[in-house]
Amino acid sequence: MPTVVLMDVSLSMTRPVSVDGSEEFQRKNLAVHGLNMLFEHMASNYRLEFTSLMAFSSLWELLVPFTRDYNALQEALSNLEDYDKTCVESAMQGVSNVVQQEWGSACPCQVVLVTDGSLGIGKGSLRYSLQTLKLRGDDKKFPLPFPFPTKLFIMCVANAEELQMTDAMDNLEELLQLSGGDGQIFTMDGPLCMKSVQAMFGRLIDHAYSPFHAVLHCGNLSSDVQVFPRPEPIVMDEEVDPMPRAVNSEVDDVGTGATDELEEEPSASQMAGKSPNFCVLLHGSLKVEGMVALVQLGPEWYGMLYSQADSKKKSNLMMSLFEPGPDPLPWLAAENPYGEDDSKSPFPVQPSAKRSYAQNVTVWIKASGLQTDVQKILRNARKLPDKTQTFYKELNRLRKAALAFGFWELLKGVAELLERECTLLPDSAHPDAAFQLSHAAQQLKLASTGDSQYAAFDHNIVAMHTDFST
Repeated sequence: MPTVVLMDVSLSMTRPVSVDGSEEFQRKNLAVHGLNMLFEHMASNYRLEFTSLMAFSSLWELLVPFTRDYNALQEALSNLEDYDKTCVESAMQGVSNVVQQEWGSACPCQVVLVTDGSLGIGKGSLRYSLQTLKLRGDDKKFPLPFPFPTKLFIMCVANAEELQMTDAMDNLEELLQLSGGDGQIFTMDGPLCMKSVQAMFGRLIDHAYSPFHAVLHCGNLSSDVQVFPRPEPIVMDEEVDPMPRAVNSEVDDVGTGATDELEEEPSASQMAGKSPNFCVLLHGSLKVEGMVALVQLGPEWYGMLYSQADSKKKSNLMMSLFEPGPDPLPWLAAENPYGEDDSKSPFPVQPSAKRSYAQNVTVWIKASGLQTDVQKILRNARKLPDKTQTFYKELNRLRKAALAFGFWELLKGVAELLERECTLLPDSAHPDAAFQLSHAAQQLKLASTGDSQYAAFDHNIVAMHTDFST
């Protein structure tokens, strides 16, 4: 799960604090110290996750794009500059832009907002943004909630008493609720010092960045593994009395299967072994054989392990979780899930229909692609009757795509092109060519009307039967 660190570099962050009654530090120095602590922890425990660093005041700036290089993140922290007033709304819009550009709107993301609780003045302040939420048009909507799943963690370089003297805490709590409420506000306990900021970031690490240690079992073999990000407890909405279900720390390997036997998974985590052991053996085997391993995560809860290439030289052992219950893979609940004959496919329930992603699908993203397909039909049309089989194959492929897209005009246009080709046939052309072109054009025109008899998706145009042997 990628992380965006959003650092407040407004003037209020330069306010001095007395550390141990001697040396004077700014609140920004405390924040940098806490973030360095977080980055060092992630470099050791979350080294395969991506993190970016942004700075904001009245404007925002992307200092480090998503990276695994935590040295680059720490170096950028040491070179922070001071700017003007705080504008949280602008910063949140920046986070939305950066995450969507890199990951889209489906990837969950964690946002760590580091600020001192001074939330700006005037129109750019968080207070003003929240007061005007319901007065905005569609073109000026507040950026929260984000279009992607998110957890917002607000790290305040201030103690709770200081924040409660104003309405800062109320505003931050409302900001958290707008983000979806899946996050937390952290404040410093006691005086503002290095020890307090370490304790605050320590609580964040324990809550959101602590590794999940588990044991992977397969028969008499077992291996200690570390799973990150942590598998989140899940609550099934359809249950009468829903209770959060968490992944057991003892994970059982159920069996293996080919990767093309399973559907797309709903969620994934990366697994890393500490030393060359069963986990490494399993990873290498799944990678070489192109298979997946089914795992049992708890009572009636299953998932799968598989190898996913991160680059040409690196690959990770991934774990995807199915929804709890027997429904995702009903046959797993049987006494013998592999069927009566183990020599056959280990998946006794075979799909009745061929999967769509196993077929060649016609897609026209650019006009040139459509033009190429039409030209291919015309080239075969000029070589009739020798290319009759190829001509009808390409014609039916285009016909199906046009019907799927509702592109009736394309069918009419190709029909007119075939009629034109028919009139341009030379005297030396085989008489069957004119019959086939006229027949194909007529069938396309009938399909373009939308009539169910001729516009059925599964219907194919077949060659007209002719006999010129006598």
